[in-house]
Amino acid sequence: MTTVISVPHSLDEHSFEQVIEQLAAVPEGSKILLDARHARWASPYGLTALLCVPQARPEKLAFAVPEHPDTVSYWSRAGFFRHAAELYELHGSVPRARDAHESDVLLEITPITKSDDVHGVVGRIQSKAADILHGQLNLDTAVTGVFGMTLSEACQNIVEHAGQGGWVAVQTYKYTRRLGRRVVVIAVCDAGVGFRKSLESAPNHRKSDRWDDAMALEDAVLRAISRFRHGDAGRGQGLAGIRRFVGRWHGKLTVRSGTARIAITPEWDEDVPMTEQLPYFPGAQMQIIIPERIGDAPARPRGAAPASPRSRSRF
Repeated sequence: MTTVISVPHSLDEHSFEQVIEQLAAVPEGSKILLDARHARWASPYGLTALLCVPQARPEKLAFAVPEHPDTVSYWSRAGFFRHAAELYELHGSVPRARDAHESDVLLEITPITKSDDVHGVVGRIQSKAADILHGQLNLDTAVTGVFGMTLSEACQNIVEHAGQGGWVAVQTYKYTRRLGRRVVVIAVCDAGVGFRKSLESAPNHRKSDRWDDAMALEDAVLRAISRFRHGDAGRGQGLAGIRRFVGRWHGKLTVRSGTARIAITPEWDEDVPMTEQLPYFPGAQMQIIIPERIGDAPARPRGAAPASPRSRSRF
């Protein structure tokens, strides 16, 4: 008997939790079909996270591709099916992939397994990023280099902490739900060891009674604690640099790992700063959103950059 996992009509970092909740209820070794036939939209996070699902399960999973022609065409241009064909047993009609430059995809879904992959990703996106960030989002020209470094740090996190490969994708689109303006979105997802196990591997790590996935995310994202020794110059500071970039440009950062999810939110978003007791999903799934700058005012939050979650939301 095959268990059918329904992929939401609109797939993003929030609705993907529905996929994880359904998977958590299925015993290992079961036959599973992810049914995306009725899906109409997916963010870069949604597509890269879907590629992590078969890496998180021991059995071979089947995948029913979207039926709407516009949806399946976009997923193909984003490079989803090129990689999904190696991970899933695909059911349905998949169009021939077209070049990503025909759409608003800045960087099609790209695998990251080693540092050379990270350098390649940054090199491929730099010229496109300059046009998008300055020409379309009205950000300062100096932001292009910092954007490249931020993308590099996010991808390097897979190489140094995941224990296996992951995926990155970058896209720009109009974020009508919250902002009514254009944004650039970076998604970096893997199904590796996650932040808690990575930090536990540090030689000086000491567990406390409240040590869990949420505390590990606080240590990594808010306090820039790493499994690397302080003497290792430049190691373990990637998330701190990402936070500074996101804060400077009034963006949003979310990271999910294990059973918890942390969000660094600007004034235009009402996401919960920390969510705990989520269904377990391996690895780390990160999303960065940088919005278009309007007028001459700096695109940054009111007040100081967040130093800690404002509250906790327990399920």
